[in-house]
Amino acid sequence: MIQWQKSTYSGGAAGNECVELAYSERELLLRESDDPARILPVTRTGLAGLLRHLGADLR
Repeated sequence: MIQWQKSTYSGGAAGNECVELAYSERELLLRESDDPARILPVTRTGLAGLLRHLGADLR
């Protein structure tokens, strides 16, 4: 069974959708909490690139 983890920045109130991350045997998985049926498999390198890109947008 896959266990999804939600960011600590996400609140528990309605309307606080976020991206969730899980690890399967072969890959990392991403999904948006308001549409959990859509799952995006990513590599570690791909996820690292996404996080770098998002972090650069915050600077």
